[in-house]
Amino acid sequence: MSLFKNIFSKDKKETLDKGLEKSKTSFFGKLGKAVAGKSKVDDEVLDNLEEVLVTSDVGVNTTLKIIDRIEERVSRDKYMGTDELNTILREEIAGLLSETHVGEETEFTVPKDKKPYVIMVVGVNGVGKTTTIGKLASQFKKKGLKVVLGAADTFRAAAIDQLQVWADRVDVPIVKQKMGSDPASVAFDTLNSAVAENADVVLVDTAGRLHNKVNLMNELSKVKRVMQKVVPDAPHDVLLVLDGSTGQNAFEQAKQFTKATEVTSLAVTKLDGTAKGGVVIGISDQFQIPVKYIGVGEGIDDLQVFNKYEFVDSFFNI
Repeated sequence: MSLFKNIFSKDKKETLDKGLEKSKTSFFGKLGKAVAGKSKVDDEVLDNLEEVLVTSDVGVNTTLKIIDRIEERVSRDKYMGTDELNTILREEIAGLLSETHVGEETEFTVPKDKKPYVIMVVGVNGVGKTTTIGKLASQFKKKGLKVVLGAADTFRAAAIDQLQVWADRVDVPIVKQKMGSDPASVAFDTLNSAVAENADVVLVDTAGRLHNKVNLMNELSKVKRVMQKVVPDAPHDVLLVLDGSTGQNAFEQAKQFTKATEVTSLAVTKLDGTAKGGVVIGISDQFQIPVKYIGVGEGIDDLQVFNKYEFVDSFFNI
């Protein structure tokens, strides 16, 4: 199918394949049972397939869209063997995702006309937010970009310390204050420093608390306002980090955060340690927000730019 061509390098593709191994094994185990003893795709197979997709964390709404597309194809082609189901799924899911016109990047880049390009990173504690920032800093630096980190998650001392570890590891400057400081003040200092240093990219960490949406909303709004005193159109990207291993809970977090602040992109982490990789398909389809990055391993280079065609190809490639 023309949608599938080798976009990634061999190494990146192998990392993606390996990172989705648990998800694939689980999915195809369920799919095998769903079509056992059946030679053609009929209503019973479609019902079973619907259950497989929902229990693989693709999400109900996205699953129904996929089933509708396959039903149309079955009625059009009259006879469709169950041996073709994998190929059909791959094509229809890629087709569904292609309608969003996002997830087509292959490299870590930022717009050249925004300098510094300010990325505010949000997400609940424990989703891999700080690690994602560190890995992003590494990738941007490899591209020859000058990066500055801002430790505006002042609610936890561990968050500041962890970001410092990443700053040291990647060898990029970090702006921080003591625990309990005003996050907006840290963001202000970070952007001032980035402008003075002529930096290309700024990554600002923020507190990950959802226990009170109003507080979170007010805090993030204040951080944004203060940033704009230094860089008028900052932040250029509000990146929400979601833990892919939580499956449907990642959907819920996405809903809550998009209500609390204007999220412009998503990163889905920890896909390698779980069988819930299908959540990326659902999130890509359901939220009108692009998935930009996916975490498919613990290594510093295992954060990848999300490319929907490579993802679907790896997920359904057996």
